Formats: sequence, structure tokens, C-alpha cells
Amino acid sequence: MYLNNLIKCNSHSVAAALKYSKVVGPNLKLQTMPKIPKHIPEAQKQRRLIKEKFSRYVPGRITLQVLGTGAKGAPRSLYVFSDQSRYLFNCGEGTQRLAHEHKMKLSKLEHIFVTQSTWSNIGGLPGTALTIQDVGVPQITLHGPDGLDEIFLATRRFVILRDLKVELANCDRANVFEDNVMQVRYVPIKKSKTESTSESETVFQRTASLDSTNGNRKMGRRSRSCSPNKMRDDIDDCIDYYAHEQSRRKIENSEGHASRLLSLRDSKEQGNVMCYVCKLQPRPGALSLDKCVKVGVPSGPLLGKLKNGEDIVLASGVTVRSKDVCEPDDPGPVFLVVDCPTEEYLEGFLQEKEFEKYQHTSTDDNLVAYLVVHFTPSNIINHPKYREWISKFSPSTQHLVLNETNTCMGSESVHRVQYKLNLLHDAVFPLLSDRGSKYDLNRCQPEISKRLKTDENGKLECNCTEIQTNNTVTSQDVLIQANTFCNFHLRPKKGLDRSSELLLKPAEYIDETMAEVDFANVLNNLKTQIGAVKDTKARAYPNFVFLGTGSCIPNKTRNTSGILFRTNSGNILLDCGEGTFGQLVRFFGPDKSDEVLANIKAIFVSHLHADHHIGLIGVLQGRRRALNRLQKFSTPAVHLLAPKQILTWLNFYDRYFEDISQEFNLISNDCLLHNEHTLFEGTDVHLRTSLGMSDISTAYVRHCPNAFGVAFTSRTGYKICYSGDTMPSENLINLGMRCDLLIHEATMEDELEKEAVIKMHSTTSQAIEVGRNMNAKYILLTHFSQRYAKLPRFNENFSDNVGIAFDNMAIRLDELPLLHLFYPALRLMFAEHYEELETKSFKRQMRQEREESLDRALSSAKLQNQKSTDSVSPTNDVNANTSEVLMEVDPNQR
Repeated sequence: MYLNNLIKCNSHSVAAALKYSKVVGPNLKLQTMPKIPKHIPEAQKQRRLIKEKFSRYVPGRITLQVLGTGAKGAPRSLYVFSDQSRYLFNCGEGTQRLAHEHKMKLSKLEHIFVTQSTWSNIGGLPGTALTIQDVGVPQITLHGPDGLDEIFLATRRFVILRDLKVELANCDRANVFEDNVMQVRYVPIKKSKTESTSESETVFQRTASLDSTNGNRKMGRRSRSCSPNKMRDDIDDCIDYYAHEQSRRKIENSEGHASRLLSLRDSKEQGNVMCYVCKLQPRPGALSLDKCVKVGVPSGPLLGKLKNGEDIVLASGVTVRSKDVCEPDDPGPVFLVVDCPTEEYLEGFLQEKEFEKYQHTSTDDNLVAYLVVHFTPSNIINHPKYREWISKFSPSTQHLVLNETNTCMGSESVHRVQYKLNLLHDAVFPLLSDRGSKYDLNRCQPEISKRLKTDENGKLECNCTEIQTNNTVTSQDVLIQANTFCNFHLRPKKGLDRSSELLLKPAEYIDETMAEVDFANVLNNLKTQIGAVKDTKARAYPNFVFLGTGSCIPNKTRNTSGILFRTNSGNILLDCGEGTFGQLVRFFGPDKSDEVLANIKAIFVSHLHADHHIGLIGVLQGRRRALNRLQKFSTPAVHLLAPKQILTWLNFYDRYFEDISQEFNLISNDCLLHNEHTLFEGTDVHLRTSLGMSDISTAYVRHCPNAFGVAFTSRTGYKICYSGDTMPSENLINLGMRCDLLIHEATMEDELEKEAVIKMHSTTSQAIEVGRNMNAKYILLTHFSQRYAKLPRFNENFSDNVGIAFDNMAIRLDELPLLHLFYPALRLMFAEHYEELETKSFKRQMRQEREESLDRALSSAKLQNQKSTDSVSPTNDVNANTSEVLMEVDPNQR
């Protein structure tokens, strides 16, 4: 059925392309759009100079730091840094946002080590690559299983790397990576050999009972959709979604990678995992000035000789040996990064001889492991054989766990903003259900403390310093479960340091807001107004949870696009930017989020820019795990409403990385065009029935190729319209006519209308005008540029039916009349940010006025000059012209 729908839709592709060309308009000059950012070449030059300067020295301070804990919904990523270099071990989805929030110096990151090519380890690579490109890193080297770098081939049409070269290191066992900081040995682990590999051996790795229950359903679903081979043959996306960037690198042809892709497919089937043995470079002991003074060494060049390891003779004839006045040499500690994802790898993992060199049986004390970092999941860590392997390490070896048993999701900023907004309305802005971080409850208001989830003993749920996960292990075998910013100091060798771990301080966040001048009075007035209009009979459905309200890249307070549309028939996800799965977990909590994910029946993707769909794989995988935990094995695949070209990306990932094709059934957006449905009637009816809708229609909008808006009309009568990314669009107005709610992008403020045209987005007033033209009852603005991280600029068009979306805002349809009441309080709450916006606006206006004044002066002078020229006699005019010509002729020729 899917294939028939696809063929039928393809017959309309030419007409659709013509429609898009008309929608974009002839006056848009693509060649005038932004070129390469000028700061990148200069940043790269500075980076090379700094690298050359420090590459000859072994750094004196090296720290291992937890960035992403691997908690449910959080990336798992480990940061190793010195004052010269940065290294990242695994880069899960959401790493980019955490690095941005915590101001990690990605300008020094040049090496990323990956243990396995799964989304939990590589989902953050595209976004992180864009970030490090922007700060001037010229090249990034990936270390890991073969074909790891091909993720950038798959994403090349929506992740544009103009100035960043990506290379894959040769990670054969015989090779060693080495620089001035450390030496890394590769330890590949393979699955145990079996006669055949069953289809159920996927990323979701069920237990034996789950496999036997669910295997037939998976195979049947794949036949109803289409096989990866069929998908690849049917759809080949050759569209350049950033055609306006004229000077970027030419997109490579995937056919040139045929041999590598074949190897990559083999690598997926073999299931290679890479572990790492890391040893810091030896460092001579530091010169002790106290010892030098005691033996009479004068200040000057003699100290330098001693520091460099040379013995000296003093004027008195006394010989001073370097080793007598220097601290002991540091041979460099060893730390291991290991991953054993399933029992299939356990036998090969346990039999690996390389690990024995660093256990308590080692013949060299300098090789005994100082730390072992376990990316291994909890079910394998608790396996008796794995526990026995851990026990073979020295009692002095510490073990750090980065997996789903951790609970800290790593972000403070989202909580800071939410505690502030919660003061306005505790239902529209509920406190987040992410309770895994440490809390400082000193001076916390009683009403806030009551809302925090506590355990059965009445204590706030948070991590302990050390958690012993198995009562049968010895006291020496303690697994450390960390929060973000848990540190291990490798040099100097100070060990575990929890002093910098993430700590949430609710009272501090609230005090910051209440300290704003007159905020208390404005808040009291708001509460009075809300009480006057509050409707106690507000319908539970539909309601909306905004998971991401920013554009382009995530920042501390606004994630990329994602909206959960909840109906009494199920959940619909509108766009799916990076980190959407984590946002669901953060909002609903680890347990309730499973129910929400399992109840997602459809996902709408508006267009194929990364900030609108790169989080799709994480959501699909999270949904599958939720269904398995809830034992809902017969739940149908999710309906994926998206541009059909998305299959090029999804099929590539399915074929060469992890099986995902069985998790969705694609319905191409151009099969649902307003008043032009080409979807087969049976499929159309099934779609609408399963979602509780009487109509689901799309429309081409004015953005990149294959960009769509959508409208849902429910069987109970309400109508919701979502714009995706677009300039003001007549198609969208016709699609959403007389809707109850329009959710429209408002990327720019009104003064930046020219920039909005260039980037094919809308300003706030344009979005509001679109809503008025379609007679929308209410308008919610979203997708704000990162310059409006906390609040957009208000203007006279923000009327009573216009609201502003925030991340982690939950709003019912009947609560929309409340939103405009928040404006005065929001201005005070974010007064410093809003004042900064106003200052920037004033400077822009002054600059524009100067430019306009200069243009007028030049025009006036040109006109005056023309009048003077016209008043000159013909003879004089000829002479003048002759003189001008002679001035342009070479003197010799003259």
C-alpha cells in the first residue's frame, strides 16, 4: 500500500515543483544570500598557531570530566581536557547543547572517540561538527569502528560542512594514536560467532522472551512498509536544501563511496565495538625552588638547566644533580574506556588479553589502571561474568559508570528559566519532572519544596556520591555514578572531584526574579487577572507541550523545533529537532515519558532542515524501548508525515548503522495537499481515524524545497494549523482558514525584515498578520532566532489573541486567553535581556539613519553636479569631456 501511495504521489512531483517555484517568487535573489562567514578562516589560522606553539610540551594539568551522564534522555559523553587540547569520548544526541550551555572550549577539540556506531553515541556528531566548524576548528578526526565518518555523507544535504574536514583514523589493533598529551591503543571487540544473525538483532536488543513475542510482528511490518533496498531504489534525494549558499563545497556523489558503503554494511552486521586504553605521556618532575635554595643554586640560567634534566656545578665546586632538586617524574596514569553493549559481545570482551596488562596481575605498577570508564549498560554490568572481570582490577582502580542508571540530565539553565516562569502560572509552566540532579533546598519556599518529587523516606531523589549497584560485590568494587561536571584529575593525580557537579538552586532562581523592581506588584495583578478569567471547565484535550521553540541551533533556554500535540486519540509530534526525546523525558519524567512516547501515533516533519528532523531517530528508538518496557508489542508503527525525500537519510541510517525502518510508515506530505489529496482512500481513512481527525491536509510554504505547513481538523470540531518554517504564505492562509489555533514561526523582529526575506523566514508582525488573514482565533509564535533566547521584542501587533511559546510550556486550547496577560510580567522577569534587545534596536536604527542620510547627501550632490554640467556651454562641455578622456590615457600614449 505504501509503495502504491508513493508511486501515485510521484506523478504529481513536477506540478509540485512548479508550485514551489511560484511560491518562492521571482524577486528573491538567491545569489545575494549569505556567503562563507569571514571569521572562520581567521579563527582557523589562530588555532594552528596556538597548536604549533604548545605541541612540544606535555601539559601539567589533565582532567577527565563527565559532560553527558548517559541518563535516560541525556547524551553520554566524556570530556578529557588539558590547557592545550580537548578530546571527546562518545557524542550522543544533545552533546552540542550541553557544550554550549556549559561553555566548553570546543575550539580545542580535534579528536572524537566513539565506542559503537549507534545513535546513543553518534547522534550529536552532526550538531557538534557544525559548532566546532563555526569556532574555527579546521579538521576533526573520528576514532572508532569502520565507516563511522559516513554519517556525514548521509547528512551532507542538511548538515553543511564548508570549512571542516572530517577524517577517520585507522583504528586497527596494531595502530596507536599519540600526541603530546596521551597515547591511545585501540581494542576492537566483536560479537560472538553464530551460525546466522536473526532479524531481531537490532539496536533495541530485546530479551529472549521479548524477541520471541515480537519477532513476527517486526517482520510483518517491514513487508507492509518497504524493505531498505526498495526504499533506496524508490527515493534518491538530489535536492540541495541550502542552494542559496553559493560558495560552499560541492556535495559529493555517494556513488564514489560504493566500496566503503559495502564495508560499512558488513561492519553493521558484524557489530564492531571499540574500547580504548589511554595512557598520559610521561612528564618530568617539576623543579622544586625550595630544594634549589637549600643547596645554594642562584637564580638564572642554572635553574633552566636543572629543569631540563642537566646536572650543574656551582661556583663553589659543588655538583647539584637534577634529580635531587626535582619532584619525581610522572610516568602518566592509565585509564580505560570500555563498552560491552549486549551479551553477544561479552565473551569476546572477557577474553580480550589487552585488558590483562592493566589489571592487578600487571607486572608493571605504572600500567595498573587508575580509572575504568564503563559505557556498558546496567544489565551487562550486573552480569556475574562482567562483575568478575571488574574484580580483577586493583583495589586502587576506580570505576565510573556512564549509562542509563544515572539520572542527571546535565542542564541547569532549563530549570532556572522554568522556576522563574512557574511563578506566573504553575500549570502552563509546570516544574520539570527531571529530578536526577542535585538540589540545594536552603531557603526554598515551602510550596516549591512540596512540588519536588521525594522518595519513600521523604528525601529528594538525587544521586548519592557512590552507589553500590550489587550487594554481592566486595566493598572495594564500588561503581561511581556521576552528575554532569563530575571530575577526575589525572594530572596532578588528585582523583575524584565532585565539587563542580551540577547543583540546582531553586531559591536563587526565584530570588533573582522577585528582586526585579515592581515585579511583586505586577505578579499580584497577574494572579488577580487570571482568577477573573479562569475557566474551571477547560477541556483536557487538545493540549500542547512545546519541546523546542528556537531556530537553527539549540541554546541554553530554547531547544530546536518540537511540539507535542496531545489529543484524546493519541499524541502527534510536530517536528523533531535534536534533543526532542530528551525534552520529553525532562518534561514528563523517566516513567511517565514512556507512556507519552508509546502513545505517539504520528510525527509530522515540515521540511528537511536538520533543526526540524535530526531528532527523529532518537524519538523512534525511545518509543520502541518504551513499548518494550510497557509490553505493548502489538502497537502499530508510527505514521511519519514528511517530505518523501527523508527516506534517503532514514534508509541510509537503516542500512548502514541501525535498523529503524520497521518503526514508521511514511506518508508523503505531498499526498495530503489541501484540496488535492492523492493518498489512497483506504490509507487516508485509516490515518484520520487513528488520529481522531476528520481532515489532515498540508500545503507548500515559502521556505526551502519541499517545505510544508499542516492543518488538523478534529472530529470534535477544533482546527489546528502549524506553519513549519516559512515566509508569509498564501497557501498557508488558505490551509488554516478559520482555525482555532495557528502556531506560526516568528524568527525575526520587524526591523530585520530584509534578513528574514534572505533566510526565508517570517517576522513577528508578519506571522501575526498571517493569522489575522486566515481568521485564526488564537496565534502562538515560536521558532525564535537565538538572539531572542529568552524573549522576543514586543510591538503594537501583540494583541489579546497572540501568545509567545516557551520551551516546556504546556497549554490547553481553553487556556489560550491567558497568554497575553503574561506580557508585563515577562518584560520585568527578563528585563536585562529585553533592555539589551532595545539597545541593539536603537543602534540599528541610528546606523540605518546615518546610511540613509549619507545616501541622500550623495544623491543631492550628484543631482547638483548634473545641473552644473548641463549649464556648461557645448564647447566647454566638449573640452571638459576631452580632458577627462586624456586623464584616463597613459601619458606616453597621450
